Amino acid sequence: MPLADEISNELKNKIVEYLKTVSKAKNKEVAKAIDTDKHLVDKAIAELSKEGKIEYIYLGASFIKLKDT
Repeated sequence: MPLADEISNELKNKIVEYLKTVSKAKNKEVAKAIDTDKHLVDKAIAELSKEGKIEYIYLGASFIKLKDT
């Protein structure tokens, strides 16, 4: 597996683990919580959304949360 894929999978796992600890979060909050550049977090969050693992919610501002399973 290419190194970039490993990094993005590791990053996506960190995001999912963080989201388990909160009801919802903004991308910048996730980036700060896992100490990662927001640009990389934005890309990983977009991938997680496409994979159906998280969803965007809009409450006057955009948040993300784990999808209900």
